[in-house]
Order: sequence, then C-alpha cells, then structure tokens
Amino acid sequence: MKKFGLIGYPLEHSFSKFYFTEKFKKEGIQATYENFSLTNIDNLKTILSQNKVDGFNVTIPYKESIIHLLDDIDSEAKIVGAVNCVKISNNQLIGYNTDIIGFEKSFLSFISAIQTPKKALVFGTGGANKAVVHILKKHQIPFLQVSRNEILNGITYADIDEKTMQEYSILINTTPVGMYPKIEEVLPIPYHLITDKHFVFDLVYNPEKSKLLSIAENQGAQIKNGLDMLHIQAEEAWKIFRNM
Repeated sequence: MKKFGLIGYPLEHSFSKFYFTEKFKKEGIQATYENFSLTNIDNLKTILSQNKVDGFNVTIPYKESIIHLLDDIDSEAKIVGAVNCVKISNNQLIGYNTDIIGFEKSFLSFISAIQTPKKALVFGTGGANKAVVHILKKHQIPFLQVSRNEILNGITYADIDEKTMQEYSILINTTPVGMYPKIEEVLPIPYHLITDKHFVFDLVYNPEKSKLLSIAENQGAQIKNGLDMLHIQAEEAWKIFRNM
C-alpha cells in the first residue's frame, strides 16, 4: 500500500490529511496519507528513512527551504522558487509547485467580474507568495507587495493609505495571519477603506471565513478563501503522485 503525507509545522490547520483520506476511501484507492510535523526541515531525511513515503506535500514554512534537499525540481517550480509537492522516484526527491495552477484557476474565476483595470496588493512575501506573484505576472496584472519590513519594489503595511486602496481593487493575503488556531489575528491594514469595489482573496481556508474576509464582506467587498485553491492543487498533486 502506498503512503503519502504532508510536511510542515504546525499542521493543526491543515485539511490535506482529511482531503486525501476521504478521496482514497471514496475512489477505492489503496493508499494512506499522514501528517509529518517537522520543527526543522533538516530532519526531513530522518522522517523519510523512518517512513516508506511515495510522495508528500509541503506547507508552511518549508516551501522555499526544502529546495536545497531536493535532487531535482520542475522548471516552473524553479522559476517560482517554491515547492509544495514532492514525488519520490528511485529514491530521488523531485519538487513541483501545484499552488501555481491551484491559485490561477481559483483566482481568475474570482476576479472575472471586475470591469475596471485590475491591480493587486499582495500581503506577505513567504513561500505561498511566490505562486501568486508568478500568476499575476503571467496575466499582466500590476501588483504591489506588502510586508511588515521594507522590501525592494514594495511597501510596508504602514504605507497603505486611501490613495493606495483606491488604486488597488484586489487584495490578496498570502500570509498565515488569521489561520486556525489564531483566528482573531488580522493584518495591520486600514479596513475602513475597503469598499464594495474590492475583491479580497485570502489563501487561508481554516477557518473558512477568516477575520479578514469577514470584515471585508461587511464592508461590501467580494470575498474568496483558499479552499477552492486547496482542492485544485491537491488534485494536481495527485496527478503527479499517480504518474510515478
């Protein structure tokens, strides 16, 4: 029986084990899926030596740091600089990024109703950010990255003002802020400036409606969480695992 799993820390928020376990049961697939909580990515080899794993997904905070442990990496994942899916073939670790297609399909369907020019504020600069930025560039959507600290070609949260919020109608959260169990956490943005002209996409999917999305909805904005993206990227990961 094949075994798959999820690498990350913490993993209490993740739906991946439930998703794949239910999928395997429903489709009669002889496989299991386990969570492997790692406090240090350098312990990955130990985990793999103790468990005969055929492939695994990667979540925060290791989508970037896992790359140096891989034997090979898919060309698009290499461009993005982040990996969320690893196939094991002939004891070789091969990295992929299914967040790319997951975000692309979910996001494009979400913003299809925007009639005015599309411009996006992207909150966060971590591993999940890489797929988002890649897709925005691909579809020629101007964007500005926002971080707690000063970054090249970006701004800090403190720099967001009324002019910024009027110019950027799309708000994308790529950080884990507001994710279970810290569901009361919020990004330090001027929420009172969110209007019914805004589209707010939060990659967080647990809870289904983060505090960011709840506030934005109350302000009249269109909202979407990361659950649809999760399902799409999981199915893309399964295609990779299945074709080993």
